[in-house]
Amino acid sequence: ARSGVVLGDPINCRNLLEADQAILVFPEGARGSGKTFWQRYKLRSFGRGFMRLALQTGAPIVPVAVIGAEESIISVYDWQAAAKILHMPYAPIHPLLPILGPLAYLPMPTKFRIYFGKPMYFSGPFDDEDTVIQKKVDDVQNTVQQMINDGLAARRSVFF
Repeated sequence: ARSGVVLGDPINCRNLLEADQAILVFPEGARGSGKTFWQRYKLRSFGRGFMRLALQTGAPIVPVAVIGAEESIISVYDWQAAAKILHMPYAPIHPLLPILGPLAYLPMPTKFRIYFGKPMYFSGPFDDEDTVIQKKVDDVQNTVQQMINDGLAARRSVFF
C-alpha cells in the first residue's frame, strides 16, 4: 500500500476512478498471460467488469497494446493438470525446459513496444443487460486487436 498498490476489487477501483486516478486493467485476466506461442497476439474474450466500472464512473477507457511481451517467455503447452495441483491459473511448458531446466523461464531480451490509443467514452447504465455491455466491450477489444495488428505490421524485429 505504501507504494500505491491496492487490491483490484470493484470498490477500490471505483473509488480511484471517482478520485480522478487511473487504473490499469487486464480484461483478458489470467487467461491472457497463459497463451501458447501459437495463440500469441490473439486476444481472448474480455470480461465486462471494466466496462461496468467505466460506465458507473464516467471514466474514459484508453486502449493499450503491448508488442514484444508474448515472445519474451515462450510457452508451447499449458499443463493444466499441474496448474490445478499447484493452484495456478496455468502452467506453461517452455520448449527448452528439458535442456535448460528452470533457466528456460528467464525472459528473452525482446523489445517491448507500447501503443496508447485514443480515449474511448461510453454512456449508458452500468447495470444494463449483459448483451448491451458486451457490445461495448467488443468495441474495446476490436480496437485493441487492431492496434496489436498494426504494431506487429510495423515491427521489423522481435529483438531490435
